[in-house]
Amino acid sequence: MILTELTISQIGEGLKKKDFSVQEICQSFLKKIKEKNKEIFAFLKVTEEEVLLKAKKADGLISKNKEVPLLAGVPLAVKDNMQVQGIQCTAGSKILENYIAPYDATVVKRIKEAGGVILGKTNLDEFAMGSSTENSAFGPTRNPHDTSRVPGGSSGGSAAAVAAGFCPYAFGSDTGGSIRLPSSFCGVVGLKPTYGAVSRYGLIAFASSLDQIGPITRSVEDCRIVFNAIKGKDEMDSTSVEYPKSGNQKLEIKNLKIGIPKEYFVKGIDPEVEKAIKSAIKKYEELGAKMIEVSLPHTDYALAAYYIISPSEASANLARYDGIKYGFSKDGKELIDVYLKTRGEGFGAEVRRRIMIGTYALSSGYYEAYYLRAQKVRTQVIRDFEKVFQKVDAIFCPVSPILPFKIGEKIDDPLSMYLVDVYTVSVNLVGLPALSLPVGSVRGLPVGLQIIGKPFEEEKILQIGEAFEKTWKI
Repeated sequence: MILTELTISQIGEGLKKKDFSVQEICQSFLKKIKEKNKEIFAFLKVTEEEVLLKAKKADGLISKNKEVPLLAGVPLAVKDNMQVQGIQCTAGSKILENYIAPYDATVVKRIKEAGGVILGKTNLDEFAMGSSTENSAFGPTRNPHDTSRVPGGSSGGSAAAVAAGFCPYAFGSDTGGSIRLPSSFCGVVGLKPTYGAVSRYGLIAFASSLDQIGPITRSVEDCRIVFNAIKGKDEMDSTSVEYPKSGNQKLEIKNLKIGIPKEYFVKGIDPEVEKAIKSAIKKYEELGAKMIEVSLPHTDYALAAYYIISPSEASANLARYDGIKYGFSKDGKELIDVYLKTRGEGFGAEVRRRIMIGTYALSSGYYEAYYLRAQKVRTQVIRDFEKVFQKVDAIFCPVSPILPFKIGEKIDDPLSMYLVDVYTVSVNLVGLPALSLPVGSVRGLPVGLQIIGKPFEEEKILQIGEAFEKTWKI
């Protein structure tokens, strides 16, 4: 039995049967991180001493109690834009390099209450702005399947950590595909929940109407376990909601109607990625699901709208990093010099680019031409999905039009990088749940199927994903 290859449920079962202890599990993961993290650079910080103390404490609790939560004693990693009290929280930026989190994010608090053991903080594109984890101020993360390639972004550190066997699960955040894209590129499972299903309190904001926290795991079952532990209303986040109660009804795949958007299978998609996705769709047809071609006519405008709305929200959210209250600060003769020097040196190129785009889109004379028009497009994208979901139970499409690309291949071409998000941003504009499910590989590189559901139908898309996972092991 290789401890670092176990799923959450297998670890839980082993702890219950006393096959191994929490300390043994944690030491196995810490050993693997020590051996391989230098090569992959998934972790920015590992809190070894604290991990071993928490593991000892967890062993004590497990030995005393007959009933223990599923996540008790199970190690995890947290993306470094979520606060973990007493630990650095950099958001992958020099501007927050020495910032120590004064409190726990709600998801972290809930996992701690369930007995989870946090191994450390994972790398990300600076302030979660990117699709490759090359924009981190501390260096790029590498894909465990091919270290010359990117792991996707912005939660590349979290996805790479799970794929490399550094932890059984990790938290990511998704603003335009940042859980789903790295999950697809690294061959793991990633869930972007419905907007409001999981509290964002303690998440360093990028674009507040789009951001969502979710799990990255090895299996769909693990995804369900983590999601159920973190979902629900939080008084600290006014956008969070009381999660609707749903029965444990078993889903019959043969009764499902699945929408296949014609706009997602057009020129620009890698033919081999398209072939792998269509092969997965065919397997669902073999299980009895009915495939229906559907249209999302405003897909062509969604990416452009996203890259106006998200930088606009970012320019407002990142205005707080001015060198006065906390974080990196540069001296200047006048107050304006402090602002300009701090922000000019503290932010990386991509963050500065997006702040400028957002500020321009919100400025007098351009607000109506750009931001307001983008919000009108967003409304049309929402209506497209509402119409389609009147006919189907879920939507299938690729997560990415391409395979994981080489490190450095797109970093100097922002527009080419933004196009990688073409299949994922609509989900955030609408606020829907979506799952990235590994369904095969092309030339040894993973391919992910995106399963999009109706609001608060996470359980349905998880069951759809599980049906594939149980029938065809990848």
